[in-house]
Amino acid sequence: MGTELLAPLDLAFWHLESDAHPMHLGALAVFAPAPGVTPPHVLELLRTRAAAIPRLRMCVRDVLLPVGGAAWTVDKDFDVHRHVRRVAVDEGDFMAGATRLAGELMEQPLGRGLPPWQMYLIGGADDGPFAVLVKLHHALADGMRAVAIGAGIFDEIAASTARSAARGRPAVPPRSWLPDPREVAGMALGRIGEVGRALGVGASVVRAGRLDLRSTAFTAPSSGTRRLATADLDATALQRIRRAEGGTANDILLAVVAGALRRWMAERGEAPAATDPRALVPVSRRRPGGAVSGNRLSAYLLDLPVGAADPRERLRAVRAAMDRNKAAGPLKGAGAVAVLADQLHPLAHRFGAPLAANAARMLFDLLVTSVPLPRSALSLGGCPLSALYPMAPLARGQSLAVALSMYGGRVHVGLVADGKALPDLDRLAGAVAEEFDEIGALFTAGRVAAPVS
Repeated sequence: MGTELLAPLDLAFWHLESDAHPMHLGALAVFAPAPGVTPPHVLELLRTRAAAIPRLRMCVRDVLLPVGGAAWTVDKDFDVHRHVRRVAVDEGDFMAGATRLAGELMEQPLGRGLPPWQMYLIGGADDGPFAVLVKLHHALADGMRAVAIGAGIFDEIAASTARSAARGRPAVPPRSWLPDPREVAGMALGRIGEVGRALGVGASVVRAGRLDLRSTAFTAPSSGTRRLATADLDATALQRIRRAEGGTANDILLAVVAGALRRWMAERGEAPAATDPRALVPVSRRRPGGAVSGNRLSAYLLDLPVGAADPRERLRAVRAAMDRNKAAGPLKGAGAVAVLADQLHPLAHRFGAPLAANAARMLFDLLVTSVPLPRSALSLGGCPLSALYPMAPLARGQSLAVALSMYGGRVHVGLVADGKALPDLDRLAGAVAEEFDEIGALFTAGRVAAPVS
């Protein structure tokens, strides 16, 4: 791979980062042991496969043109041993220890002068389960692209990639910073339309901004610390609820998050706020079969109905709000602020990043995102993947991000929080499971569950 300019949104994520506000996303993949597979074997396999992924050899360098821009360039001194390491878990409960350790590792910013990613092999007993923590800078990948990059470590994808390389399939050339002259006219016409769209998005952002910034558990000052927690839900029960109530699986999961927040706030002795917390719900703008380079994101804004006591009411409120969002489309409304970032000059991202970072809490309180995974069974060195918990980054001034993925008949929920603002994150993870079980029982038994007061 040669040199490739960072797309505008990637550049925005790159400049939004600070030591106290790392902008990497991640995933904690948990594997069951397989006979004869040892930790040194898995570690070497991880290093070999990660080194074979071209994107993971790229680092960010400033460029002269465009002014304020940056580009992906090959790290000539690339050493995979700097990026893939082994750490041990001492606790008897492997999953609890792995989650605690992953939280500590997620606190640490990625090195700016190196390719911005890391992998950690987290192991306990040599014959027991192990986990792989993957950290990717948001400039390197959004959720869908992170899956595409990270999937290269799995047996099935690595074998397929090797077969393609053996057949000599040509690689996709990197995007040049000098456009083809034949494309200039089309780019100019497209830019006119994009500017008009950006003005509309900008107006929507201003209208949706909240001046009455409340100090809540979700918007506490950032400490730079991280805690992780996980929950596991039954995907079969999720589909049963969807068939009974309608809407999408994502609608139901958003309603589950709303109900879990209500339970958790009640346990903390907090009454539901007069204004429901607002979630940013990312939406991919990737086209099927399209190029995978660069972040391609928009988002919806959703007021989570925490104030509603009835689970059915919460679910129907979420469904109605998401239907309105979808009718407007992902390129309209304040949630499309990422589209606006695509129209800004690189200098605007370089010097405007602090202002943009501090403005995030004016638009939303927490992030809730769904990350699609391959449906086929996956393994690493013959060890089957048993769970994969996605982890989203925290914006400046926000304390909670919830990410969900489906794999192996389960919905895996990864919660990332500021460690000082939400020290009881495990309790919130428990509330997610309890809320899901209650909604599932409601539709299984055909009765209305008792509201949580």
